[in-house]
Amino acid sequence: MPCEKCDNGKYKWGKTGSCTYDSVAECEEANKDYYEEVKETKIVELVIDESNESLAIDAISLVSAPAIEENMVYMSKAKNNLTLAKIDSEKQEIISPALIPLKNIYRYDADTDSDYYVYFSKDTVKRCAYSYLKNNNHHKATYQHEERVSGVLTVESWIIEDSKTDKSTLYGYSLPAGTWMVKMSITNPDLWEKVKTGDVKGLSIEGFFTSKYESMQNQKPTDQQILEALNEIINENQIKSK
Repeated sequence: MPCEKCDNGKYKWGKTGSCTYDSVAECEEANKDYYEEVKETKIVELVIDESNESLAIDAISLVSAPAIEENMVYMSKAKNNLTLAKIDSEKQEIISPALIPLKNIYRYDADTDSDYYVYFSKDTVKRCAYSYLKNNNHHKATYQHEERVSGVLTVESWIIEDSKTDKSTLYGYSLPAGTWMVKMSITNPDLWEKVKTGDVKGLSIEGFFTSKYESMQNQKPTDQQILEALNEIINENQIKSK
């Protein structure tokens, strides 16, 4: 995740950083430890598991350390994943990103004792948001990815199209285009108390995903793709024979 130049001439760390650094060198030095981890650690793009499309986003969890989950195997530790939710105390609602595209998300595999990062493309984020509503999962929520809870309802869901004009800016957010935002109403008194005390800081998704590489490996070519491949071979041989 390199440092990127902003419109104001300064530099930011990755897609969601703040435009505060005067040079690339200053940006990389300030994020040196994280930069080394990203360079040395595997980074995997996650896509929707087509065999479990209806469960792409099975629920949204209210958590103390927001992070994105893969294959229902939850993180045992987290790095740089915190995204605080905004609170509307009067309406008992929280507003938060559910998925941020192209954001590297730290993962830890306890079976292999190894670190890696995952991310979602804009297209996958959009598909997740649509699938969540299509499959009527807007009323499903958990607490800390453990227990299913009642009294939580997603009342708004949208994709940020313009970072500067999107209504998420009204809540103090500055997030990239393609981010999936949600607003959740919380009538569960115990959960709302946890929100007010800071035990709940944001949201984390629950769903079934697979790596893009594995998805491509498992795909069977269509008749059209086979025909196109054969035509390419024939054309190449004809060119070589001339």
